[in-house]
Amino acid sequence: MTAARRRPTRRLTTHTAVALIGAGALLAGCTSNEPADTGATDTDNVASSNDEAGETVRIGFSAPAADHGWMAAITEAAREQAEQYEDVELTVAEGTNDVSTQIAQVETFINEGVDAIVLLPFDGAALTPVALEAMEAGIPVINVDREFSSPFASRSTILGDNYGMGVSAGTYVCSRLGDQPDAVVAEVAGIDSLPLTQDRSQGFADALADCGLDVDNRVAAEFTVESGEEAAANLLQAAPEIDAIWNHDDDQGVGVLAAIENAGRDEFFMVGGAGSANAMRAIQSGDSVLEATVIYPSTQAADGITLARLIAQDKNMSDLVSQGVPKRIMLAAPVVTAENVDQYLDNAFES
Repeated sequence: MTAARRRPTRRLTTHTAVALIGAGALLAGCTSNEPADTGATDTDNVASSNDEAGETVRIGFSAPAADHGWMAAITEAAREQAEQYEDVELTVAEGTNDVSTQIAQVETFINEGVDAIVLLPFDGAALTPVALEAMEAGIPVINVDREFSSPFASRSTILGDNYGMGVSAGTYVCSRLGDQPDAVVAEVAGIDSLPLTQDRSQGFADALADCGLDVDNRVAAEFTVESGEEAAANLLQAAPEIDAIWNHDDDQGVGVLAAIENAGRDEFFMVGGAGSANAMRAIQSGDSVLEATVIYPSTQAADGITLARLIAQDKNMSDLVSQGVPKRIMLAAPVVTAENVDQYLDNAFES
């Protein structure tokens, strides 16, 4: 049993909340078992104690079914990150979109006495009670992407920035059309009932308002290729003139681009969302209306593995002055264009 497991549960849940914006590479870079060769001499302090293997940490990981390119990448990145540490034993539960099954998976981890649980819940509110159960058992839970309904259900939470995605997309559109007050802006959202979709749309609207624009035509899809094509076809029929489109999700964007091609429309530019490899290749080619995409990191669970290891071994994040691992981490939502796509393509997921 690790030092973190012996601590009272209250100490696992009362750290001061911290919002830290940064790329997933920050976490991996601070804690890798293989320090990068910086050319420094032996007398330079280039490695932290986090680079040394410690007591073995058993981590249980559960996420929804990999029925979407982004979700598949989440689980694969978690596996790859665990393999970087010789002191991590990772147990991956089969991906499921059934809440009862996922609750049972977490209960199994609790009964097995794992040292930490990394959990991307299918439904944050529904998984909150079992996460609380784990925390009360002294097992730190790292909540990924979809938040629990109680702040006491996790030791640390790592999130993409949905509102920030909208802001990034809107800011890019403003940079291109801000001097055209009559520009027509359209939006292909995701599932409207989800808070993440609502946050993305609100961020987009707020950013557009800053340059005097608004959303003139809006449709919602379901994060699938088929729904993206259907929703985009309806949008294009309803809007004979468009200057820019923001599509929330690059997986459904495959269908959006198909609808655009079928309609023979090319008078506008499009901004995608999430940062898939196929979207980046289209941007790179310069032969598509897709001109940019906004990153929603598929590395969140990988960062969760790193955090779980640090917490279970009672370590800090080496580049921070403050003690302990932050309670809350929000990752950035950068815009990928032809100018910087080479920086992001290698880590992109396939739709």
